[in-house]
Amino acid sequence: MSGPLAGYRIVDCSQIVSGPMAATMLADQGAEVIKVESPGGDPVRTLGPKKGDLSSMFIAVNRGKQGLCLDLKSADGVAVLERLIATADVLIENFRPGVMERLGLGWAHIRTLNPRIIYCSITGFGPDGPYQNVRVYDPVIQAVSGIAASQVDKEGTPGLVRHLVADKVTALTAAQAITAALLRRERGGPDAAGERVEVAMLDAAIAFNWPDGMYNNAFLDDAPERWPEYGAQMRLWKAADGQVAIGALQTAEFVALTRSLGRDDLAEDPRFATTAGRIKHQREWAPQVSAEIARRTRAELMAGFVAHGAVGGPVVRLEDVPDDAQVRHNRICIEVAHDDAVGRVRQARAPARFGAPLDPLGPAPHLGQHSRQTLAALGYDDAAIAALVAAGAVKG
Repeated sequence: MSGPLAGYRIVDCSQIVSGPMAATMLADQGAEVIKVESPGGDPVRTLGPKKGDLSSMFIAVNRGKQGLCLDLKSADGVAVLERLIATADVLIENFRPGVMERLGLGWAHIRTLNPRIIYCSITGFGPDGPYQNVRVYDPVIQAVSGIAASQVDKEGTPGLVRHLVADKVTALTAAQAITAALLRRERGGPDAAGERVEVAMLDAAIAFNWPDGMYNNAFLDDAPERWPEYGAQMRLWKAADGQVAIGALQTAEFVALTRSLGRDDLAEDPRFATTAGRIKHQREWAPQVSAEIARRTRAELMAGFVAHGAVGGPVVRLEDVPDDAQVRHNRICIEVAHDDAVGRVRQARAPARFGAPLDPLGPAPHLGQHSRQTLAALGYDDAAIAALVAAGAVKG
């Protein structure tokens, strides 16, 4: 099934994860994405397990794109990018504030090249402000946004989520904002102007953390009594052969959980009949639930959870995720064939379905893999392409 964004062209000048992943989400939904890299390549090409210039992380956030390699320090390289931008619907970049302006590719200039373009800039802390000149990676945003402070240990010491949560939620935010901007442009008709969309990682991370991580800091007038921090209530439970996650926020869920464990007495205890009661008396019911879980295997627990409609799931090792029964049923993991040097690569398919799963994208590009054909499509003849390659403005 072709995606709903078929026919849109996106120029992806971003690197690392936040911008490239946003562009990949749009590619998953049918957009044509041309990834523009410097001669040194996106640093993620070398991060983690890799074959040649393709790491598994790079493939995950750049699948299905065309690869164009330009030296934007050269006037010829900038001229090629300008010609490409003139044909595009969206431009994505995540350089530090001011870099695009120094290249002569700021918003004021870009909209003269293409008045209908959606120009998405992703920054760490934002385009200005006291931290604007600080280089940013995911752990920095986790620290400043409060995400790290939501991950405290038993001593109350903050910690980091062990994946690129700030980068990835920024990608989700940017992809949705770009789609919204395209929708507004389309509603305005063929004469509608494009617009600049700005997404700061800090903004996205705080908004993401707010509903649960900041719920004790929301009321400003006559604040109610503070609750235990939401994250402090989350834990994994030891089973006979591993661990499981459970939930009992609603009373019906607590009843289902305890009955799945053969403990109807807990379900009927009036002390545990409300959320507030269960929090207040957690030391009374939790050890009993813990003991029942510890006596059962994960398979036995899941059978009970399914039978009673309880909230629960097994903790699955990373290497076993593709073989989990529900993962297999949903056909989440797919295989994409790259070239002979790389072979098959397992990926997670596009998660959204539009009546049916979307057609899987092809492989991620090697550095500059599609440079020549991209230039040819822009109207450069063989002699002009050869001259650009010889000058080092373009690499193939």
